[in-house]
Amino acid sequence: FRATNDLKGDFPGAASQGLAGPLNYIHPNRIQIIGRAELIYFSGLDRNLFLDVLDKLFSSQPAAVLLADGVAVDGQFISSSEKSGTPLWRSSIPDKLLIDELQYFLTHALAERTTQHGVFMEVLGTGVLLTGSAATGKSELALELIARGHRLVADDAPVFSRIAPDIISGSCPALLQDFLEVRGLGVINIRTMFGDSAIKQEKYLRLIIRLQPMNDAELKKVDRLRGSYSHTDVLGIPISEVALPVAPGREMSILVEVAVRQFILLKKGYDATEEFIGRQQQAIDSQQESK
Repeated sequence: FRATNDLKGDFPGAASQGLAGPLNYIHPNRIQIIGRAELIYFSGLDRNLFLDVLDKLFSSQPAAVLLADGVAVDGQFISSSEKSGTPLWRSSIPDKLLIDELQYFLTHALAERTTQHGVFMEVLGTGVLLTGSAATGKSELALELIARGHRLVADDAPVFSRIAPDIISGSCPALLQDFLEVRGLGVINIRTMFGDSAIKQEKYLRLIIRLQPMNDAELKKVDRLRGSYSHTDVLGIPISEVALPVAPGREMSILVEVAVRQFILLKKGYDATEEFIGRQQQAIDSQQESK
């Protein structure tokens, strides 16, 4: 396209316009799509009305006009396009399919983005961001998880995009693709070392696991019944977060797997803490009744 900002809407009235859709010169789309139905409509207009339609089409300054299903237009149409400086393209794809393809592409290409520090992985089919302060062992933990069969999406600076009202998708910048930095080993290529199956191109972000170094006194303050669960805002969407204490002797890779399994169960409606509390209450009630 001529400019990304043109599609994002740096012009009057852009907020009310669609990105791509069939010909509409009353509420014009940023990319106007013309197929066979529109050509039939044009053919039924007298010359003056046809010129008026062309004027309305190109005066709205669309980012582009796209001819679907391989249709052709006359010289006047091409001349109006050139005069207004509007790109005129042609595709062999039918208009309905072309609209779907463009909407999907533009949703991803123009989505709001942010970069988060951490290692983004697919663990048990779930998008998990391992985060925490420097030297907490994020990369070493990621390497251990990869060795256990899980997959790396991005190390150090994963990029997250809001592609739907409730979906955050994470991916890796091209420069960092396949690489993982591990202290003492330097930069290693995970794809070369573990194979293609160890890499995932992108994944929806579902859970954040924050690694927190804690001493004995701090560990004693952790709620042993309910754990350390909260939410973190990412691009306006609350993402579930769990804080895992980092301490000598703790098998972090197993704890991460269990945290993900616990998260999956919570999403399905099962809460082990609530079940445990319920059993306790039943035991108390039974003791009281026996008295």
